[in-house]
Amino acid sequence: MTAESTLSPAPAGATPQRAAQPPDRTPPAAARARRRAWDEVPRWQIYLPLGIYLLFTLVPFYWILLFAVRPTGSTSLLPWPMTTAHFEKVWNERSFGVFFQNSLLIGVAVLISTTVVALAGGYALARFDFRIKKGFMLALLCSQFVPGALLLVPLFQIFAELKMINSLGSVIIAETVFQLPLSMILISGFIRNVPYSLEEAAWVDGCNRFSAFRIVVLPLLRPGLVAVGSFAFVHAWNHFLFALMFLSSQDKQTIPVGLNTLMGADSVDLGALAAGGVIAAVPVVIVFGFIQKWLVTGFSAGAVKG
Repeated sequence: MTAESTLSPAPAGATPQRAAQPPDRTPPAAARARRRAWDEVPRWQIYLPLGIYLLFTLVPFYWILLFAVRPTGSTSLLPWPMTTAHFEKVWNERSFGVFFQNSLLIGVAVLISTTVVALAGGYALARFDFRIKKGFMLALLCSQFVPGALLLVPLFQIFAELKMINSLGSVIIAETVFQLPLSMILISGFIRNVPYSLEEAAWVDGCNRFSAFRIVVLPLLRPGLVAVGSFAFVHAWNHFLFALMFLSSQDKQTIPVGLNTLMGADSVDLGALAAGGVIAAVPVVIVFGFIQKWLVTGFSAGAVKG
């Protein structure tokens, strides 16, 4: 039987079949109307709210920078003539150079300790099942409702017994303890988003659990680690209460405590206070400028790759 014989003519009166048509990709009328309405919005209705927001955001920064570089007694609204006398005063006479070093040391130490401990705890919460796991997670969440002021008395007693009062180590430990619950929750979420099959494939190739975590999982956690570490650093850099309570000598103080010493009972040196505020703000701005891409990626996309 030939191929032609297998083709039978269509029965009389039958409607000929049409070729399959691609699905209609045209958006509905309501969606087209909304898109047209958005395209027809005047630009000033978009730029005006953004301009007002930038005004309220940037004016305080300009004001503090103006007081920092403006000579004492000047009332000019422009930073001219400029002077560095206020920066020299707070850096040399007010020991802000020492305060800066102490704050930087505490911030870096808190960043490292918080990230390492939260990474280990987050991996345990994400990959292992144990009896008190739900209760432990609930305790971590509830700890976020406890203000840091309630921890002062027990921590002070513990550090006094350990002879750690007036030591930078006491502030580092206190800041790490305060940052760990939220950091551990965030890290566990990032690890949970990494497919478990990737680790299993590494085990098949001969890696142990630690090697599989270091080679496969850890590179995928870079955005999450940057997000957690940056917030730990910024919080330790700006925190005032622990440094005030646990550090008594001037050579151990941090920048927030140093800024507090610039405000006297009867008068305030606005130029020196503004210069100290600029010194305190510049490292944080630089850090967020460098890690902005990783920070946005960490909070938007988690740790999933591919």
